[in-house]
Amino acid sequence: MAIESLERALDLFGVPIFVYHEIVHNRPVVERFRAKGVVFVDSIDEVPRGGTLLYSAHGVSPAIRNAAQARSLRAIDATCPLVTKVHVEAIKFAREGYHILLIGHEGHDEVLGTMGEAPHAMTLVEDVAHVARLNLPTTDRLAYLTQTTLSVDEAAEIIAALKTRYPAIVGPKKEDICYATQNRQEAVKTIVGEVDSVIVLGSRNSSNSNRLAELAQANGKPARLIDTADELDPAWFTGHETVLVTAGASAPEDVVQACIERLKALFNATVESRVVREENVSFPLPRELTVLANR
Repeated sequence: MAIESLERALDLFGVPIFVYHEIVHNRPVVERFRAKGVVFVDSIDEVPRGGTLLYSAHGVSPAIRNAAQARSLRAIDATCPLVTKVHVEAIKFAREGYHILLIGHEGHDEVLGTMGEAPHAMTLVEDVAHVARLNLPTTDRLAYLTQTTLSVDEAAEIIAALKTRYPAIVGPKKEDICYATQNRQEAVKTIVGEVDSVIVLGSRNSSNSNRLAELAQANGKPARLIDTADELDPAWFTGHETVLVTAGASAPEDVVQACIERLKALFNATVESRVVREENVSFPLPRELTVLANR
């Protein structure tokens, strides 16, 4: 949805269009848009007054929205609805007087945006060891939320540790880790026992792509995280193994297929497609784009 939003914005407004942070954490996608004239910024001050700005799929804090409004920017919100759900939960818990423990990775764009909704009432928790170091009274009203692109198993361990230490802690009615992240992790766990090694198409700053590689490694299989087929090294293989090819949620399908074609060309590989779970979810474009497109 975020990628389609940026493509539609280019059609409607032309260049320059500015995006706050990378539209998704995938280098080939970002490079393709940069070649079309899209400018990725890390500060609202980099956008000329009155310019057009997209918020990336990872979401932004209220402070960023206010800064954009102060500069009279045309802001288009391409935040993933699943991330927006976590923002709404954070606002709700904070208003109800809870202190929120956000399970996530420090510095990740999504975490920065979510914590910005209630910075006075939120603490970041990165792992089980961090839970043991928390110094919050057990009498406090506590709630937990999670970044949407975490390891399902690791998040479950941290939640269990939180519940053990703070038995009265509450969480969201539905878990926060997104379906695309869960499905890919489920697929790797289902198939990894049958293979010799794993290739993950995804960027190093992509949380969910890193989790796929870590999951393969945790199951005793070597895993390589690469952006494109050009990074695939023939020396990794003898030509007689079974290789699992998977991809992060924002990796373009043509990049995945190019990797498969390279393996076929190098090793005369045979390809077997496995379906572990169907994905039929789609999200509407931001209201700002649909209104303008219908004029």
